[in-house]
Amino acid sequence: MFGLRLCPWLQPGIRVSTVSRQSVHKLASLQKATTLPPKKVQSLLYPFSGLEGYLDRSVDRTPFQLFHPSLEDMLEAEKLFCSTPAHKIDYYVSAERMDHVPALKQPEVCFIGRSNVGKSSLIKGLFSLTPEVEVRVSKTPGHTKKMNFFRVGKAFTIVDMPGYGHKAPQDFVDMVEPYLYARKNLARTFLLVDGSVGLQRADMIALEMCEEIRRPYVIVVTKIDKCGHGALLTNLLNLQDVVKRQTTSCFPQPILVSSLHFWGIYLLRCFIAHVTGSIKLTDTSQS
Repeated sequence: MFGLRLCPWLQPGIRVSTVSRQSVHKLASLQKATTLPPKKVQSLLYPFSGLEGYLDRSVDRTPFQLFHPSLEDMLEAEKLFCSTPAHKIDYYVSAERMDHVPALKQPEVCFIGRSNVGKSSLIKGLFSLTPEVEVRVSKTPGHTKKMNFFRVGKAFTIVDMPGYGHKAPQDFVDMVEPYLYARKNLARTFLLVDGSVGLQRADMIALEMCEEIRRPYVIVVTKIDKCGHGALLTNLLNLQDVVKRQTTSCFPQPILVSSLHFWGIYLLRCFIAHVTGSIKLTDTSQS
């Protein structure tokens, strides 16, 4: 059922360095994930499926299932996150101001969120098939002080933005707002919200900023493994109410992820590949 191909350097007979082999998480590849029991696979690929049974029948599930790509689509997207000589993935440059930002033509996505929401950990998870890419993860909130650009071959660029809120750089607004307004090749902004605590005041300010800019953005709910189902669902439904009532540019479906357990990582990879025009999906409806 899950006869999927491995990245070239993960296939038998392909030599890789000992360091790389030890650094690759056992669930980084969709191939490895699909060897698990079907129920576990379902939760890894579509994290919301594990929460449905706890919802009241009256709750509309449609907004949580708008983007539901097939396994084949996720595998196609995964290829883009495997570095090869012809498709190199690497850290490119850091910038503090718009006049320092590199002039790149390929589509771009950026990640913004409150300090300690898990931005760098999430990006590290996305790049887990290419462990040589250095994504610094710190236990200290506000570690990211610059805009960090990562090139994914010629397909697209991922930008890790400084965190806002606690210990954010003093010039955060001067750094981030001009980028969001002026970056012509910005395909999507991902606004990260901590699923274990829900929307905070700083998140609402960021959401209002995204609405004011009027460019499409998506909410990514992180750390969904850090709280019980009840608390997570309460935070999710509150979030959905805000999205429905107070936004016009936000994609209706939040993307649920856990960087620790790899829940939702494959789905997010596929969404990024989709919005940057890197792949053409065969089907986005729930199967």
